[in-house]
Amino acid sequence: MNIKDIFKIYKGLPFSIYVLFVVKIINSLGAFVAPFLTMFLSDKIGLSKDVIGIFIMANAICTVPGSLIGGKISDTFGRRNVLVTFQGLAALCYIPCAFLERSIAVPYLLIISSFFNSIAQPAYGAMIADLTNTKNRSSAYSLLYLGNNLGFSIGPMIAGFLFSHYLKMLFVGNSIAVFTSIIIIYTFVKETKPDKESEKQIINENEKAEESNLISALFKRPLLLSFALLSMIYSFVYAQFPFCIPLQVEEIFKSNSSVLYGKIMATNGLTVILFTTVITRLTRKFSAIQNVAGAGIFYGVGFGMMYFIKSYPMFILATVIWTLGEIIHTTNSGVYIANHTPMSHRGRFNSVIPLITGAGFAVGPAIMGMYIKNRRVIDAWPVAFTLAISASVLFYVLYIVENRKKNASSCINIVENK
Repeated sequence: MNIKDIFKIYKGLPFSIYVLFVVKIINSLGAFVAPFLTMFLSDKIGLSKDVIGIFIMANAICTVPGSLIGGKISDTFGRRNVLVTFQGLAALCYIPCAFLERSIAVPYLLIISSFFNSIAQPAYGAMIADLTNTKNRSSAYSLLYLGNNLGFSIGPMIAGFLFSHYLKMLFVGNSIAVFTSIIIIYTFVKETKPDKESEKQIINENEKAEESNLISALFKRPLLLSFALLSMIYSFVYAQFPFCIPLQVEEIFKSNSSVLYGKIMATNGLTVILFTTVITRLTRKFSAIQNVAGAGIFYGVGFGMMYFIKSYPMFILATVIWTLGEIIHTTNSGVYIANHTPMSHRGRFNSVIPLITGAGFAVGPAIMGMYIKNRRVIDAWPVAFTLAISASVLFYVLYIVENRKKNASSCINIVENK
């Protein structure tokens, strides 16, 4: 298998997917603020670990109403205008932060920015589902995930330098990146919201348009709902990457911690760049849910070994291991969700499902912050290990249930056709 064969999986995708690939690179390259939020609240403003956890949780919770609003209006008014408008408003919130710097007002502005950004995200998710089908969806999600991490492999190192030396540019640079990306989307990506004719042509039974409301449509898909609830456990574990890891690095390496944490994030991005395409090719013979089940093993080992780590090279090794889990989980969960979402509800499903799956990420820092308040930071990792492995087993059980349901449905169809 040569290099050309590996990258063939990205050939023949819709032009708009390649545009979104470029947008992903720009956005992640300029995502300076979010990765250093914990360190900013700790080092620049001087908040305690438990208060930092509450701020991060508040930042996540504010996205709930925003996401619900975004899902509804993107299904009603279309994807592109919603995406461009609200990402633009999110970027505007970064500008005053550059001049306030160490003020307690900054985290509140960042919360407002997260609210606007959350309105835009369902439109983005729906747009990807609109542009793809069951045959090319895995390759498309893999490419977009790769693009995200191409930028992310470099961005955190730049952000680490700006955090230490030019704090204002941390916010200004992030704003410029977002404005650049929305100009590209507005210029090159047409509206993707399906019309009535497109809804009639859909082949996948799970994607056919629904007349029912959001709640009814969601509960008609118990497997998807179960998948989302289990994904919440993974997101709780993954939330310790931007929360517990920087605290552990700061505890061990002191003044040089921001640069070293930036390198850990860069390692995460580089691992994705080097292995995403290969892993996508190697795992494509398995179903999306089988792959997601396997991801938990890498999460468990990678985060679990953090309990024993004291040297920086071992931080890098652990990061590589749990990043392999991230690659498998992220590229396959998007495919599974899109394949089980009715096209008439893509915006709304892309608002509700991420709220469920991301709930663990939202509460993870606050819950773990309270747990480690009177303990050591490393005491978080046995908890993360147990949760990841347990979720992995439950995902595999869900795969068995889904497989039996498919086989039963096939038998019924055969009998009816005779």
